[in-house]
Amino acid sequence: MLVIVLIYLFWKYAELKGESENRGRELFERWRSTELETQAKEKAELLFRDWMQQEEKRIREDAIKRSEAVVTGKVTEHLIPFFPDFKYNPKNVRFLGTPVDLVIFDGLSEGKVKNIVFVEVKTGKTANMSTRERQVRDCVQNKNVIWEIIHHKGSGD
Repeated sequence: MLVIVLIYLFWKYAELKGESENRGRELFERWRSTELETQAKEKAELLFRDWMQQEEKRIREDAIKRSEAVVTGKVTEHLIPFFPDFKYNPKNVRFLGTPVDLVIFDGLSEGKVKNIVFVEVKTGKTANMSTRERQVRDCVQNKNVIWEIIHHKGSGD
């Protein structure tokens, strides 16, 4: 009877030992996966913060370059009539800015207008015109230009 009890106890011990090992492995695996996930999240957040700082720096540098290009373009639009290679008399130039940069009344300062020239000044690497600029160009090229006088009756008339 003692042998049977010992065998039964040994069998229960082995069974409990196996269950506790399995439970221990299960708990360890759960902890390990949680720990790995936490570490992965922390590493991803770190990498993301680094990327954001680098990208923000690049975006800021790009914005500064674009801003400089815009300012350079605006200054050039105003000063181009005074450049040595500008073929018209600066006295005949009127700055509009939009939708075209300049209107030149060629010959106005000499007393005889020969041509009216619409000018769009482009600086930088690309010389793309906006939709509005292309529309004005097309109207001028298609001779869709009208001269009109508007009489306004003042409040005293």
